[in-house]
Amino acid sequence: MAVQTTTAPGRFTFLHVAIALQTLALLFQAVTAGLLLSSSHGEVLHSVGARVMYGASMLYVLAAILAWRPGGGSPRPILYASGFLALASVQVVLGIAHKPALHVPLGVLMFGLSVLALRQVLSSVPGVNPLRLPRDAAKR
Repeated sequence: MAVQTTTAPGRFTFLHVAIALQTLALLFQAVTAGLLLSSSHGEVLHSVGARVMYGASMLYVLAAILAWRPGGGSPRPILYASGFLALASVQVVLGIAHKPALHVPLGVLMFGLSVLALRQVLSSVPGVNPLRLPRDAAKR
């Protein structure tokens, strides 16, 4: 007997939260990369943010696996999450090696991919349209 799990309308899953956390961590990394140029605290913040970003990428893989197992759906999110973890690993190595010519463009690519993944999963939530403004904001 197969069990099908569904999400209540407007509810976010562990996968949604994991991708959102990853995207926020990458945004934080972009901000702290700018602080590296202007502040003595930038290096510490960027280093801590790198650990958080890598942890968020691992959490994304775990969430993708857990989302796949109950319903037996497509393993595609696991492939995306694993690929992103591989990119994060390369990013960490490039950062430690102080190769900004490769580290910075890869960071921009990772942020863009994370935003796309976040938009894709948010569009699958019933009642949530990530491209539409709330009614009050549209009237202004």
